[in-house]
Amino acid sequence: MGITEILGTFFILAAIQPVIRQKLLESARLRLISRIEALRGSRVILLVHRQETMSLLGFPILRYIDINDAEEIMRACALTDPSMPVDLILHTPGGLVLASLQIARALHQHKGKVTVFVPHYAMSGGTLIALAADQIVMSPHAVLGPVDPQLGQYPAASLLKVVARKPVDQVDDETLIMADIAEKAIGQVRHCVKELLQRSMSAQQAERVADLLSTGTWTHDFPINVEAAKELGLNISTDMPREVLQLMALFPQPVRHPPSVQYIPIPRRGTPTNRGIVRES
Repeated sequence: MGITEILGTFFILAAIQPVIRQKLLESARLRLISRIEALRGSRVILLVHRQETMSLLGFPILRYIDINDAEEIMRACALTDPSMPVDLILHTPGGLVLASLQIARALHQHKGKVTVFVPHYAMSGGTLIALAADQIVMSPHAVLGPVDPQLGQYPAASLLKVVARKPVDQVDDETLIMADIAEKAIGQVRHCVKELLQRSMSAQQAERVADLLSTGTWTHDFPINVEAAKELGLNISTDMPREVLQLMALFPQPVRHPPSVQYIPIPRRGTPTNRGIVRES
């Protein structure tokens, strides 16, 4: 075999290796999903957004909640018996309000128990989806986030404050138009959040939480941890199944440089000792 054939074989193998790896990951995910469904007697749905090297050239694809996600989850809910519990495993920075709300309403209208698992984070539109559940299961250090609308690069609530602090004749027409849209957007999101929360809390509680989450109480990237979520009155549990965390390990980020975090990925038990540690004198 000549050098040309060797190089050709190398490039072919290099090209198909990401595809083979992706297929193996997908197969492992499906097996673990089936195992979780058998353990919990539920329909398991995943909504996980990471940068995955899907293409042959290895370029990462940025993901967020979009209409395709909404279509798939609505289809999954429609294919599930109304009385069967639904478990949604959620890991996302957010996305389109329309798509997030479609998913949230599909879960909200499901008659069986709906549980949302947040292993790491579900921000913005991800939080909107989580609010539709009967129960949210979070890892001890997982976070949710506010759902206040964003108009381009500006928070809707901040636009309203800017306009309120200036005389109208000192505000340009474009800003006034954006402020009008911002007011409508906040009202719409507040109404939707209140609607979703009434599955798990009283109307009065739902209205209070909707105001806090949708009106710019915090910055849009503010991390709402387990304690803060409980203080809001959300039905939060930290009993995260190990299988869910194992499933998240099957969604690796693309390795484009040496990893910054390393450890031996097995459980450790027992009392730490100093044996075997060499110290300089």
